[in-house]
Parts: sequence; structure tokens; C-alpha cells
Amino acid sequence: MIKVGIIGATGYTGVELLRLLCPRRDVEIHVVTSRELEGQLVSSHFPSLSGHLDLAFSSPESPALRKCDVVFFATPHAVAMKSVPAIMEAGVKVIDLSADFRIKDVSLWERWYKTKHSCPELLEKAVYGLPEINREAILRAQLIAVPGCYPTAIQLGFLPLLENNLIDSSRLIADAKSGVSGAGRKATEDYLLCEATESFRAYGVSGHRHHPEICEHLNLISESKVSLTFVPHLTPMVRGIFATLYAPLANGVETTVQKLQAVFEDRYVNEPFVDVLPSGELPATRDVRGSNRLKISVSYDESTRLVLVLCVEDNLVKGASGQAIQNMNLLLGLEETAGLDGIALLL
Repeated sequence: MIKVGIIGATGYTGVELLRLLCPRRDVEIHVVTSRELEGQLVSSHFPSLSGHLDLAFSSPESPALRKCDVVFFATPHAVAMKSVPAIMEAGVKVIDLSADFRIKDVSLWERWYKTKHSCPELLEKAVYGLPEINREAILRAQLIAVPGCYPTAIQLGFLPLLENNLIDSSRLIADAKSGVSGAGRKATEDYLLCEATESFRAYGVSGHRHHPEICEHLNLISESKVSLTFVPHLTPMVRGIFATLYAPLANGVETTVQKLQAVFEDRYVNEPFVDVLPSGELPATRDVRGSNRLKISVSYDESTRLVLVLCVEDNLVKGASGQAIQNMNLLLGLEETAGLDGIALLL
């Protein structure tokens, strides 16, 4: 039985971890932490877990964390880095859903997150948890940095094109939309129902924290430097990411939509959670709601020599907690799809 700890389980990604892990017979939720709710039953705060989890919240300093096989951090940025070293010293594997270990360049991380990194020596040891790229490294890791929701969709959309040197990597555009849950569980005016509903707006136009993460990891794939224009938008829905990606063909490259379709199908044919849709079929966020799947459609505009890639995912599942569990499965030698093969919710 795998003993799991979850630090910061009162947010959306934390409770999504509980939703996905509680039904599993090979996993024991050993400790769930919350400083504010310590001593209270988890099911009293999340009634949907009633009958599935008979456990009270513990302190984030609970010694029980050091007896786990794996500990998930579902905490805000700049929190995990303060506790991860001690947990790792106890031999526990750590999967961090925050951005604390996603970017290798410490000066870049500190510039975007506006705080000093407390354990920069772990940045090189951390494995970026995008299984479609780093599966082999994940198998040997002790510390995994789960990619952000936007970076997951955008990287998987551009990946086959960059790997095959088909596009001009200096002129990439990502026009991406997210449901309100992507901002986390917090009482902020912009995310209140009356503010977010029946409206659609861009944000982070001058710079979004996911931008350097996307570029750093795409640059590991691309033979030439990646330059990306990334504009995120807030949409009046609870969950989901829709990324529309634009990539001009590289000089000297000729293609057809049929060839591009084959490139994507060949790249993802063995990936359990990436579905390349048939040519002409377009994805929608409702197709992946509640599931760990990412759906991709590719098309080509001959008049502008632009490749268009459409990607959808659930930001709380493939974009966060589901991908974290996918990493756990790999890390512990389990079936990669264990606990993640549920069907998307239609409504």
C-alpha cells in the first residue's frame, strides 16, 4: 500500500488530488495538512469526500509526512521550497504542483516570482514532470516539478513541430483561455461570480509567470531559440484550458495538412493521455472536463503558411493534479494510467 501525504489540500488542486486518489485500493491517504483547519475532518470541509476519507487535517509540520512514500505539495508558489529539503532528507519522494522547481535558472525564477529561492541547489535535481517528454527521467526522480496548466497545453501543441524542425521558432504565438479555477481558491474581486461571468478578458499581457517556464523547456527541444508571444485570457467557466497556437513554417519547408496530421499522430500514438483528433475535427473543453486527457487538432493555412494547433485540457487534471498522479504512477513503478482512466464529464 502506497502512503501518500498532501500538503495544502484545501485548494482546488489539493481536493482534486483527493478526488482522484481516494477510490484507489493501492493508495492510502496517510496525512492531509492545513494549518487553518488542523484537527477538523477533511470530509466536513469537503462533503463530497464523506464516506471516502475518514481523516482529520494535520499540521504542515506533521512528522507523519516523513513516513509517506510520496508527498504532494498543492501549495502557493514559494511555499514548497521551504519544506521540501527536510522531507527529501527523510527519503520521501516529492511531487510539487507549484512553480518552485519548474524553472532551472534561479535568477529567472526569482525575477518572475519576486522572492529569493530558499533551496536553489535542488533546482538541478528536480525533474520537470511532463511525461510526454521526460518519462525516463521521471522514473529515477526524487523531486518532480509538475508543469503549469498553460505550459502543458502549449508545449504539447508545439512539440511535434519543433522536434521535426518544421516551424520558425522565433515567431510562435499562443492565444490561450482558462477557466476561473486556474486562479486558485481565493477571494479575489476579479474571480467573483459577478465579475467573471458573462465576460471575457485578457490578462498578463505584459508578462505571465508561465511564459519563462514555457520558453525554457521548449528551448530544450528546439534547435533554434524560441520566441513566444503568449496572451492568456479568463473565460466565464469553472475549469478548462483552450490554447490556440500559431506557428509559421520554417524557410524552405513545404507541407500539407495531411503530412502535419501524420506528424502529430506518429508523435503521440503511444501516449495514453494525448488524443490527436481526426483531420477536420475540432476539440472543445467539455470533451476533457474532469479527465486527464489532452485533445489536439492540427490544421494548415496555405495562404499564410501558418500551422494552427488547437489544444484543450482540464486545468485541474491534466494541467495539475491528474498529471501529478500520472507522475506518481511512473515514479513508483505503477501502471501509468492507474486511477486516471475516467471518462470526461459531458455537463
